Amino acid sequence: MPSFARQTGQNCVACHAGGQFPELTPYGRLFKLTGYTIGQRALPLSAMAVLSANKVKVNDPAATGHAQDGKPIFSTASLFIAGKISDKVGGFAQITYANYAGDTGYSGHTGSDNLDLRYADRLIDANRDLIYGFTLHNNPGVQDVWNSTPAWGYGVVPGSTAAGGAIPPMLDGALGQQVAGMGAYAYWNKAVYAELTGYRTGDGIFSFMTQGNGSQINIKGTNPYVRLALTHEWGPHNVMVGLTHLDVQQYTDPASHSGPTDHYRDNGIDFQYQYLLDPYTVTATVTRIHEKIDPGTEGILSDTVNSLRAKASFIYQAQYGATLSYFDVSNSSNANGFFASQNPSVSQTGTRGWTPEIFWTPVQYVRLGMQYTLFNRVNGLSSNTDSNGRNAKDDNSLFFYVWGAY
Repeated sequence: MPSFARQTGQNCVACHAGGQFPELTPYGRLFKLTGYTIGQRALPLSAMAVLSANKVKVNDPAATGHAQDGKPIFSTASLFIAGKISDKVGGFAQITYANYAGDTGYSGHTGSDNLDLRYADRLIDANRDLIYGFTLHNNPGVQDVWNSTPAWGYGVVPGSTAAGGAIPPMLDGALGQQVAGMGAYAYWNKAVYAELTGYRTGDGIFSFMTQGNGSQINIKGTNPYVRLALTHEWGPHNVMVGLTHLDVQQYTDPASHSGPTDHYRDNGIDFQYQYLLDPYTVTATVTRIHEKIDPGTEGILSDTVNSLRAKASFIYQAQYGATLSYFDVSNSSNANGFFASQNPSVSQTGTRGWTPEIFWTPVQYVRLGMQYTLFNRVNGLSSNTDSNGRNAKDDNSLFFYVWGAY
């Protein structure tokens, strides 16, 4: 964010790998872990906007969202209030305006987006380096400092979400801007990270964290999130291996605050490697999530979700870059299972494909990019994905964007 650059007096490349937001360098991770407090207080306002165009290989007449297919649109803009509040308190709050609402044309809509407020302190001497803190946020994973959790790791360009029919795990955005999370974390000797966070429905005094985001998802009580990671740095290299667990009880009737609950258990393992030495930057991440769903309705069987995502990026001179992403999300298809009870017409679901991307950053706060998403599987099938002869490759799409911040 430009407000962070003004606060620290640093170029974007100091915090972001190759200057490409949102991927963080070790210094960027330190800045976030210490509560966004490095530097001097400055004007805490930033803004970003995205102009994009999307072209699907073969339009599906029954599908929504293609009214502007192939035409450039102003898709979204955000205002950030972000920066240092005191020597131990800082954070950011994002408010997003979405200009395009699908087939109905242009219909402006404003709502709360990602938010992360922190208190942090650091105990450092010749024998130890301990960073500890507390965080208040509204999206599981948005508080993480590595680029391997879904909140920041994959599909981060606004408007570039892949389709495909599969339902992703709860940890992959289902609770974003719907909950309030309060957590504590510690990072010891740049080697071991541990975090425990509890999530509850984002209503009442926490409603400012969820405003303007449609029907509220209601979860029962406080739901735990646990994160452990081992890290190591040597020369221009750094590596991380992490484990994540999220346990959520969501009311079977999403509009209710009582009654039976569907129980979601997400377990993830992730990996990140970085090489940072001018003029080259390399970042690679892999994330595997397994979710088990135990329905609260009697007679409905358990189902599972398996998600595998991977991404590798290469950046030259903090200006020219390319990424290659892989995604594979599958849902179990028990005839009497949870997913069949939600949508009886779908016997199996799954989406798999690749997204190569090239991008150029001509100046510090502007990025131009082009992605092409190739689908190998849609709705669990490679051919006849809609029972009307449509193939998975017909959903292949070209996405162009201009992403600017100030």
